[in-house]
Amino acid sequence: MEELKKKLQDEIAALEHEFRTELPKEILRARELGDLSENAEYHAAKERQGLVNARLGQLRKRLQDLSMIDLTKVPRDRVGFGSTVIVFDVIREEEITYRLVASEESDVKNGLISTSSPIGKGLLNRQAGDEVKIQVPGGTLQFEVVRLTTIHGEVLE
Repeated sequence: MEELKKKLQDEIAALEHEFRTELPKEILRARELGDLSENAEYHAAKERQGLVNARLGQLRKRLQDLSMIDLTKVPRDRVGFGSTVIVFDVIREEEITYRLVASEESDVKNGLISTSSPIGKGLLNRQAGDEVKIQVPGGTLQFEVVRLTTIHGEVLE
């Protein structure tokens, strides 16, 4: 989680520099070119300024949300944020390993799934031995939770 917070803070710092230093220079340069109504450089810089400002708001909100997560409240006996879960796919007859992460960290190809994804939501609060059907855009998945390791290091089979 600390790595994700650092990544967000770095992006915020870069965007703040662009918003406070680079974009005002671009806007000033574009204004010097004359008629603002037909000045493409000016309009592009102003549009970029709006986009950067909106992204800064999103990042600050997300960083605040992450700071509010109390890891002591993540369950110790069932799937929760940070858990590594081994499931048996009943339809394909194979084991799959997932780790539940924040949406910014998700990488499905590497088994990192967001807690807000359909599979992530379907696995939350499940325990070893539970069977679960999860509706995804491609149909229905059928899993049995074989083993899980919580963020606290508890291994449950």
